Formats: sequence, structure tokens, C-alpha cells
Amino acid sequence: MTPFAMYVRVISKTLQPGEIDVRLGVCADESYALGSRKHPQSRPFGHTGWMRHAVAPEPGARPEDLEPIVLGWGEQFARALGALTDSGDAEVALVLVQCVEDLDDEMSKGIVLSARLVAWLAIARAYVDIDQYIFHECEERATEE
Repeated sequence: MTPFAMYVRVISKTLQPGEIDVRLGVCADESYALGSRKHPQSRPFGHTGWMRHAVAPEPGARPEDLEPIVLGWGEQFARALGALTDSGDAEVALVLVQCVEDLDDEMSKGIVLSARLVAWLAIARAYVDIDQYIFHECEERATEE
């Protein structure tokens, strides 16, 4: 498992994935439509989700390794995201997912965002959503009766 993942997420209650593709001029890496279901027994999604992933160049990538990928998508893409947000049709987030499996591994800890990435996010009118998961096996203490 890679300790970090990063992607841009667009959420809309009115647009379908294809409409977002057209407005952004970019196709989603992953999407789901308003009213669709992840599984037949699942509740329908109450919104459309559209994602573009910053694919890690190598295993063990950190956020600073993923930043150049997002910045490489360019200012035009950031402006299109910002226009989508400004229209009121969607909201945009940069999602960072952090998975910590070894509490002693310093490379899987800490999140740093450069000034260049923060400026790109401002143009995109995007907020940052950080999901952190810690996978740790705790030793169970024996209880005396």
C-alpha cells in the first residue's frame, strides 16, 4: 500500500460526469453519476463524483512527489475547475489520503504543501480534504479475573 495518494475531486448535484468532462476539457480517471449505485444493494449516490488521480511515480511517493503531477495539469485546467466552482454547479477538492502502517516510519508521516500548489488550488477554487488512516496492531493486555 502506498502511504500517500492525491487526486482532484469534483462533486456536483446537477451535472453528470460527461458534462464535467466537457466543461473541464479533461476526461475523468474515475467517476460515478448522480443516482447510480456502487453495488446493486447500495443506496443511489446523491451527487456526481469526478476524479483525476495524481499517479505516484514510484512506490512510497510522498505528497511533495505528487505535487509536480498536479501542477503539470496546468493553469488552464485549474482555471476551468475554478470556473466550475464559481458557477455554483460543483465544488472542487484536492484529496490527500494518508495510510500509516508503521508508526515508526518517518517517511509515512507529515504532509507538506508547497506555495506553488496552494496557489494552483486558489486558482482552482479548491479546498483540501485530508483522509488519514492508521493501521496498527495493538497488543492486547491480559486482564486478571
